[in-house]
Amino acid sequence: MCGLLGLICATETGAANARDAVGAAMRCQRHRGPDEQDTWADAEVVYGFNRLAFIDVEHAHQPLVWGPPEAPGRYTMNFNGEIYNYLELRAELAEQHGAKFETEGDGEAIVAGFHYLGADWVKRLRGMFAFMIWDSQEKRVFGARDPFGIKPLFYSAGPGGVAFSSEKKSLLELSDTLGVAQELDRKALQHYLVLQYVPEPESLHTAIRRVESGTSFEVVPGGEVKFTRYFHPQFTAKPVNTQAEAEELHQRIADVMRDSVGKHMISDPDVTVGAFLSGGIDSTATATLAKEHNPNLIAFTTGFEREGYSEVDVAAESAAAIGVKHVVRTVTADEMMEVLPLIVWYLDDPVADPALVPLWFIAREARKHVKAVLSGEGADELFGGYTIYNEPISLAPFEKIPGGMRKLIGKVSTKIPEGTRGKDLLRRGALPLEDRYYGNARNFRDDQLRHVLKTYQEGVGFKDVTAPWYDVSRGWDPVARMQHVDLYTWLRGDILVKADKVTMANSLELRVPFLDAEVFKVAASIPLDQKLAHGTTKYALRQALAKIIPAHVLNRRKLGFPVPIRLWLRNEMYDWAKGIINDSRTEELLDKKAILALLEEHKAGQLDRSRQLWALIVFMLWHGIFVEHRIKPEIPEPVYPVKL
Repeated sequence: MCGLLGLICATETGAANARDAVGAAMRCQRHRGPDEQDTWADAEVVYGFNRLAFIDVEHAHQPLVWGPPEAPGRYTMNFNGEIYNYLELRAELAEQHGAKFETEGDGEAIVAGFHYLGADWVKRLRGMFAFMIWDSQEKRVFGARDPFGIKPLFYSAGPGGVAFSSEKKSLLELSDTLGVAQELDRKALQHYLVLQYVPEPESLHTAIRRVESGTSFEVVPGGEVKFTRYFHPQFTAKPVNTQAEAEELHQRIADVMRDSVGKHMISDPDVTVGAFLSGGIDSTATATLAKEHNPNLIAFTTGFEREGYSEVDVAAESAAAIGVKHVVRTVTADEMMEVLPLIVWYLDDPVADPALVPLWFIAREARKHVKAVLSGEGADELFGGYTIYNEPISLAPFEKIPGGMRKLIGKVSTKIPEGTRGKDLLRRGALPLEDRYYGNARNFRDDQLRHVLKTYQEGVGFKDVTAPWYDVSRGWDPVARMQHVDLYTWLRGDILVKADKVTMANSLELRVPFLDAEVFKVAASIPLDQKLAHGTTKYALRQALAKIIPAHVLNRRKLGFPVPIRLWLRNEMYDWAKGIINDSRTEELLDKKAILALLEEHKAGQLDRSRQLWALIVFMLWHGIFVEHRIKPEIPEPVYPVKL
């Protein structure tokens, strides 16, 4: 696990001049790897890395240099992540190809497999990763990012070369070396205000993009980056016709989850792995299965001292039932206001998910005890856990209405006053799935956005992001299509960015056993009636976990980790929010009078504008840090546990 930075120079002598610049650019991602920092250079390539060590702590250093007996040292790899099936892969490579290994680490399985079997080897990797392999013989770089996008990878290209990095901030530091301008991407800003995150491959700087999840790439010095999508998820449901078939499916789910959690617990003996624990089935299952491998497991929970906004009590009951030590960190409004600018700095691009703030606090607390934690991200997308997945069922009557009549219903809905019950049902019922569903976050609609975004562009909208994925899923059932869209939008744009950024900000590695290739194979086969059944979501997963997790969690309604910003923005956070809006120098982009009117409307209790306001506040803080350079958070040194 590390923060990586790789520069492929446009000229053969570029590396010698760029090494110091790469070393300096690594400083802003030191939190990703406090165990080891250095740079490495060849004639055309410079690597920078910060390592957080887990497997073969003493010997598996970065960058990793490897080669076959006939060409020792041919390859040099910069690698961020964990490969959980590396032992099986190493054994296979040794037996079938005579591969030799110098360390006990997982990285050599990547580079040796690439040497013997080529680019398709990446499909065999079971884990989370972003890596670059420099082939000194062929003079090219091959790299890839994991299927779901658990580990980030940004890139920027200019006259000076191409650079890849775990952190966008490092690429901003290299702007002069690359010869690129730091310009705001206004299209990406519009997408952000609708979705509450910046969708891949965009970033809020035009010269910096992201390597997409499930994608590999090649580049030669002086050349352009060529991308190849290697992961093509298919939700191909297999009917379950009998009780015996249902039981067999549930057992397969339980077996694959037990196997995945076991593999995600891998580390050196002196490196402790803990677990995040909420009141839901996903994290509870992960923690319960993790305890099978670590009897002294520590579970970590965050929440708020407000009724209806905390799962601490349920998590405590679960921790007691599982038999694990339980650490709780509650968060106040004052703490959220104080730390938000720092978190925005860590994020690189704004993510308007309030849950990332309490997650930052519990990650910081967890790092005092452990070096890695397991968490339940991905279960909802793979197993059908979001309440919104019921919408195709509730809107099914609209599908029987002729198209002309449905359009009329949609027009009628626009005449109904905002906030009136049933207005949104009519509006959404009048739309086909492709026009109404673009992920779990539905922040500003186009008609609302025109009032606050001065740079609003007609023709720019969520379909820019979702249309390609809907094209792939034609013919699937509507819930499978929604899950598929979520893999490429909400999951990789919000959930995984939030999880990676705030944990790595605290030098804590987050592992997500649900987002595993073998788990996905089973989950993708689940038919609709095993996802949504008996008034609940994730039905098959719940049945599979019935004998594993405590009974009080099994059929509990999903709380969704709410943060009380709706209440706080009317009270404790009102003056703070007003100050951020007034101080922001975003007049060229945003109508600040309209935004202040939203705040007053929210304070008066007329309508809930909290999510829209939060998105605007987070962007204004981001703009103050990365564009105005007016806000300068004090960056703490990496957190270390008391004892590893």
